[in-house]
Amino acid sequence: MATNNSSKSQAMASISHKFTSNPQTSLSPQFKTKALPLPSSRILCASSENNETKQSLSSAGKIKRLVLPQEGRTKLNTYPDRDFYAYPRFVTHVDDGFISTLTNLYRQKLRPNSEILDLMSSWVSHLPEEVEYKKVVGHGLNAQELAKNPRLDYFFVKDLNQDQKLELESSSFDAVLCTVSVQYLQQPEKVFAEVFRVLRPGGVFIVSFSNRLFYEKAIGAWRDGSAYSRTQLVVQYFQSVEGFTQAEIIKKLPDPNGGGGGGGAPQNKSPFSWVMGLLGLLSGSDPFYAVIAYKNFKPVYE
Repeated sequence: MATNNSSKSQAMASISHKFTSNPQTSLSPQFKTKALPLPSSRILCASSENNETKQSLSSAGKIKRLVLPQEGRTKLNTYPDRDFYAYPRFVTHVDDGFISTLTNLYRQKLRPNSEILDLMSSWVSHLPEEVEYKKVVGHGLNAQELAKNPRLDYFFVKDLNQDQKLELESSSFDAVLCTVSVQYLQQPEKVFAEVFRVLRPGGVFIVSFSNRLFYEKAIGAWRDGSAYSRTQLVVQYFQSVEGFTQAEIIKKLPDPNGGGGGGGAPQNKSPFSWVMGLLGLLSGSDPFYAVIAYKNFKPVYE
């Protein structure tokens, strides 16, 4: 028994010496783990997904294709736009119904304390009066009109048909607005790409328009189009830039029976009034269209 105990003691001492003399040896060698190789198909799949993600991020904001042919960009009045807008026009280019609908849309889509760029603006921005925003920057072609706009913290004058580069920091705005002016852009793809650049991720671009326009200054693709084709044209502008979400279309059309929704008001059915209504020159007759998309994703707020 003594011999057996002595042998056991020597064996335990030998094991103890082995582990203490070699600190790299695991005390529990039977629990060593070894990473199993992933199946090659899974490695390839993960690698492909990573590459696609990197490629998508690197291409965001780039122009995928041109929407307009050269003839679609031309204007009847070829003189510089700065000359055409040199004289201030302190008028609203759409009726009260359109403005009310637009203001309500801004109330829904623009969060308080947002930083907003009002592109191709004028002496009024149609933002809801009761909502405070952190900053509103205006852009346009007439400094006198922009200086009269009470919602602008500051503004700059630039002809986007001559130079589409916005001298603004990337990812610096929560929203960009373009009101009844998209029809005058001769390089809309480049302008929309610049809007994408200055928007923060999740930022919104709201483009609104009606059937009114300075005919000689609108591009050919707009002049020759219908209400439907014009709406689809703006959708294609968004689609031409990598990274915008699927465009959302909002429209509100006037009462087809006339009267602007006057609730029993007598209708003027003369040929002259019909033509004026068709051209959107009667009060309450302006159709409302807006096309909206977001940079990268549409945010969800509680």
